[in-house]
Amino acid sequence: ADNIVTIAIDKIKPNRHQPRKTFNEEKLQELADSVKQNGLIEPVLVVRSVAPGEYELIAGERRLRACKIAGFKDIRAIIKNSASDKEKLDIALVENIQREDLNPIEEARAYRKYAEEYKYTQEQIAKIVNKNRSVVANTMRLLNLPDNVQDMIMKGVISSGHGKMLASIDDDSKLNEIVNQIIQQGLTVRDLEQIVSISKNKISKGQNTSKKQDIEILNLVEELQRLFGTKITIT
Repeated sequence: ADNIVTIAIDKIKPNRHQPRKTFNEEKLQELADSVKQNGLIEPVLVVRSVAPGEYELIAGERRLRACKIAGFKDIRAIIKNSASDKEKLDIALVENIQREDLNPIEEARAYRKYAEEYKYTQEQIAKIVNKNRSVVANTMRLLNLPDNVQDMIMKGVISSGHGKMLASIDDDSKLNEIVNQIIQQGLTVRDLEQIVSISKNKISKGQNTSKKQDIEILNLVEELQRLFGTKITIT
């Protein structure tokens, strides 16, 4: 059975499959202050490494980092007897999405890792993370964007809703032109949908109104699912 022990922090290696690549320093400091005051309420999850006396982190990197910031030398941990690479990825992905949202690009890259390394379908991924398949598909579409635009989404300069609309634009020069408009004019996703529809000249006025409503609802569903970590249906 898995057991809880206290182990040295410097004996724990990061999870190679950790989907989160960026960490909010302010939130980490808040967590570190809380840990310093109240202690670590929930242990991290580790598995024994091939090196004697060392461990690999499966889940709890934010807690581990916060304990380091707080000056702790040891940390309470659950030692899992064994875990496959797939299981480590599953646990890290689900934990990050449910505890504190990955930014949309990190989430999309984690989904792509599932698809490429483990040959999961979007339907299988959606089942694991308890989301609609359309949400997984739309999130993965963000990876079709140029690197500079993906970087803007990661930094919060533009939203994932903007990104999903921009992913439908094939012309890079046109895309960058519209990105500049979003930033300079503070365009909403609704504004952007109208611009993209007009530029493509594919949607009539009546269809455009309906499409606008559909996009607003889809974006709301996706944000709620990211917030609550479960499937959401709006009627």
